[in-house]
Amino acid sequence: LKGHSAEVYSVSWSPDSKYLAIASADGNVIVWDKDNGTIFRTFDENLLLALSVCWSPTGKYLACGSYDRKIIVWSLKDGEKLRELKGHNSAVYSVSWSPDGEYLASGSWDHTVNKWNLNPGSILKTLRGYADRVYSVSWSPDEKYLVNGAHDGTAIVWDANSGAILKTLKGHSDGVYSVSWSPDGEYLASGSADNTVKIWYKTTEHRHQYAESSSSS
Repeated sequence: LKGHSAEVYSVSWSPDSKYLAIASADGNVIVWDKDNGTIFRTFDENLLLALSVCWSPTGKYLACGSYDRKIIVWSLKDGEKLRELKGHNSAVYSVSWSPDGEYLASGSWDHTVNKWNLNPGSILKTLRGYADRVYSVSWSPDEKYLVNGAHDGTAIVWDANSGAILKTLKGHSDGVYSVSWSPDGEYLASGSADNTVKIWYKTTEHRHQYAESSSSS
């Protein structure tokens, strides 16, 4: 698929697998129709860099985090900009929609993770636990937890409601650029600039504790 004029930073499938959204350093987000390979819609907000993109669980909306320190939420149906979320002091490197579609989490180079209420578009909670850039953020399937990865090589598991740190996962020797929960919520995967992926699992004794799986590489 060719349509961007600069590096591609993020790709995301719509829940029905019909569309693929792509965020690029050219500042645009392009939505492609998978079936015919054509551009369905282009979102152009004159962003410096479009760094991350994710779909709402319903597939009706798209969220984009940008180098401009803001998050844009669009309607797929008519291309209308529904929200422009401002609250970070540096680039928004990752966005993640909650499973119920009510909240958005964003990770930023300002060392914070914000939990947003999309109606009316306000910050519910700012999670602070880093002295370094946050690169990635992900909701647990049951919506109780957030995990994020950062430049210092750690990943933090948070209580999404209280904002309390439940566990700091240490084991990488370089920045953690990607984190992802398994669909059953029992495992976490973290991808790092140290050329490894680690898999973490909940221990049976303490459900909020995590240990590194022997299958990590």
